[in-house]
Amino acid sequence: MGSSSDMPKMKAAIEILKYFEIPHIVNIVSAHRTPDVLYEYAKSASGKGIKVIIAGAGGAAHLPGMCASMTVLPVVGVPIATESSTLNGKDALYSIVQMPRGIPVATVAINNSTNAALLAAQILATSNAELMSKLHVYRSEQSERVKKCDKSLRE
Repeated sequence: MGSSSDMPKMKAAIEILKYFEIPHIVNIVSAHRTPDVLYEYAKSASGKGIKVIIAGAGGAAHLPGMCASMTVLPVVGVPIATESSTLNGKDALYSIVQMPRGIPVATVAINNSTNAALLAAQILATSNAELMSKLHVYRSEQSERVKKCDKSLRE
C-alpha cells in the first residue's frame, strides 16, 4: 500500500488471503516518497516467488501503475478514498484505470480490497487445483448465505 493510512481499507485483502491460506507480504511503498524502494520491489518481485501484486493507493494513486510498468506480474490496483481527497476516491480510480496501452492494471471498486484479494486468488488458482476448489466452496457458501437471508426475510 502507498501509506499506513491505507491499512484500514487494505485489511480486508489480508483477511481474504489468510482465509485461503495464501502466503503474502504486506509492505508500505510510496510511488512518490520512496520511488527507489518501489523500483527495487517491482523489479525483484518475480525473482522472490511473488505471483500477483495487490497495490492499494489513494489520491494520485500512481503505485499500481508504476508497479505494473516495472514487472510483468499481474497487478491488481485498489483505489482508496482518502480523507484529503475531494473526489472521494474517484481520483485514485481514474489514475489506476487510465493506464496507457501495454501496461495493464486490473482494477477493483474504490476501497474494495476484498475483491482485489479474490481476484488474486483466482489468478493463482489457474495453476493450483486446491485453491480452485477452495474458491468454489467460498462461492457456494456465499450463495447459501444469500438464500438463508432470503428465506429468513420471507418468513
